[in-house]
Amino acid sequence: MEHEFWHERWSKKEIGFHEGSVNKFLYDHWPELSGDSTADVFVPLCGKAHDMWWLHDRGHAIIGVELSEIACKDFFAEAGEKALVHPGEPFTRFRHENLQLWCGDFFQLAPADLEHIRLVYDRAALIALPPSMRQKYVNHLTAIIPEGTRILLITLDYSTNIKAPPFNVSDDEVRNLYSADYDIEHILTNTLPGDHPFTKRKGLRSATESVFQLTKR
Repeated sequence: MEHEFWHERWSKKEIGFHEGSVNKFLYDHWPELSGDSTADVFVPLCGKAHDMWWLHDRGHAIIGVELSEIACKDFFAEAGEKALVHPGEPFTRFRHENLQLWCGDFFQLAPADLEHIRLVYDRAALIALPPSMRQKYVNHLTAIIPEGTRILLITLDYSTNIKAPPFNVSDDEVRNLYSADYDIEHILTNTLPGDHPFTKRKGLRSATESVFQLTKR
């Protein structure tokens, strides 16, 4: 998606993709991914997800990357926390303790920025991108994270062609995108019924969520 699309969504508060609570799959499956580790975590296209506070409270240092300055400011304001702001290029950095939001373009990240990262949480990055951008996203992510990095990936799949995020990403597409460079473990698939808030909002009969653990070879 073009930068203007996301800036407009945030300025108009058209953010139905934002979850107002900790994602249940993060809560249930993060211990399987991280074990007893408090290794550093990268959260791409992070928005203002409450999940980052949950990870922070468990001792992880976090770098989240988000295009919208509105989202970065709201993230701290809504938690009643203040952040030190360090303007710069290509990222303005918001820092609170060991939690950082880098405001800027994900594709401007370099391997040196994430050389200390060992874990990645992707609930809303891959499914935020249209099909034409997904391979570019995966290729860049692969280029900037170290070998052995583990990813908790959460996806959505549904049959209707909706031209706005969150987009549908099938399990087969996940395998096609990641299999060249990652070991893939499909943890579960959960069916969302027609009366679920997401399916009702999108006018869907049903949808599925899938959870994967990926390890970069």
